[in-house]
Amino acid sequence: MSDHHYKFNVSMSCGGCSGAVERVLKKLDGVKTYDVSLETQTADVVTEPSLEYEQVLEKIKKTGKTVNSAEADGATMSV
Repeated sequence: MSDHHYKFNVSMSCGGCSGAVERVLKKLDGVKTYDVSLETQTADVVTEPSLEYEQVLEKIKKTGKTVNSAEADGATMSV
């Protein structure tokens, strides 16, 4: 199996918001790389094959930020 590529559109209004998203991704087992951009309101995440989309989505939602839309391996997903 190959790595997963997840892309989330997240409402973030300040550096603290994007920092909170970065912190949960940093601590999540199975995340290989991530790029959280306050400017584009996105979080791009590459994970090991074992880390499911729903697990990453729930971690981001636990920061209190609104996830507006998302993709998993190029397919639009429900949020």
